[in-house]
Amino acid sequence: MKNVHKLTVATAGAALLFGVTACGTQGTDASGPAAAPPAATAAGGDAYGGATDGSSEAPPSGTTASGPLAVRDDATLGPVVADAEGFTLYRFDNDTADPSTSACAGDCAKTWPPVPAGSTQPGGVDASRVGSLQRADGVRQLTIAGWPVYRFAKDTAPGQTNGQGVGGTWFAVTPDGKKAGARQPGTAAPGTTAPGSGETGGAALPALSLTDDDKLGKIIRDGKGRTLYRFTKDTAWPMKSNCEGACLEKWRPAKLVDLNKVEGIDPKKLITYTRPDGTKQLTIDCWPLYWFTGDKTPGDTNGQGVGGTWFAVTADGKLAK
Repeated sequence: MKNVHKLTVATAGAALLFGVTACGTQGTDASGPAAAPPAATAAGGDAYGGATDGSSEAPPSGTTASGPLAVRDDATLGPVVADAEGFTLYRFDNDTADPSTSACAGDCAKTWPPVPAGSTQPGGVDASRVGSLQRADGVRQLTIAGWPVYRFAKDTAPGQTNGQGVGGTWFAVTPDGKKAGARQPGTAAPGTTAPGSGETGGAALPALSLTDDDKLGKIIRDGKGRTLYRFTKDTAWPMKSNCEGACLEKWRPAKLVDLNKVEGIDPKKLITYTRPDGTKQLTIDCWPLYWFTGDKTPGDTNGQGVGGTWFAVTADGKLAK
């Protein structure tokens, strides 16, 4: 007889029935999905580096200085773009460069004021990389290499870089549109944790979030900045992992996460899988997730395409190709 698995979500101290999962039965070698952690609430202002008490922080007077852009050689981050007043400019991982789109609006845009196009000139940035996009509010926003650029409300003086690594998604922008702060092998990028280090380099990452890989697009990473993967020999119906024995030496099952600390991914898609040995594994849309021991540095994607069966994963649980 098939087991009916249910996700129980605690909300305001009361247990709410989420409904029957769509993952099917897992066979006789697993006890079935355990109740998932509490569902995530909407991300608060702190995801953008703003206040968490419901208040919104006003942007600094004048969202950007009129005049030429400048390139400053920051002692920690290397070359970064600044406006004519010397305030650092930033890019957001949840935006896209091709086509240029901004995912920062409302309270986000109060904490991260978009830089208006037309208020600046290329200056120290190659003119061919400078462009603009039309925002939903009608304002034209400056772009560098297609990436929308912003100032940070908590940078209160020229030369500050308080926005670097905020939420694991905000980074100072380089003259070629890339993220500032290229890391050395074995070190953590700003806003991430090096695997196994137990220490953070700036703001801690969410337990699960998206990162914008130059080749693969937006893919899922864990709280240590490690890329998560799917195995095409697994099944979602019934939900089952076919990575066992020697396979597990290279591909480690992703651990469960606090759904209140997930960003950019629908927490309803995150379900617990009980492995044959009784341990719990995180799945997305019923597909088991893993990290790869061959990824040595946060952001590595060395597992992509291995054996034609391992692939990074998108927010909806699809293979990133």
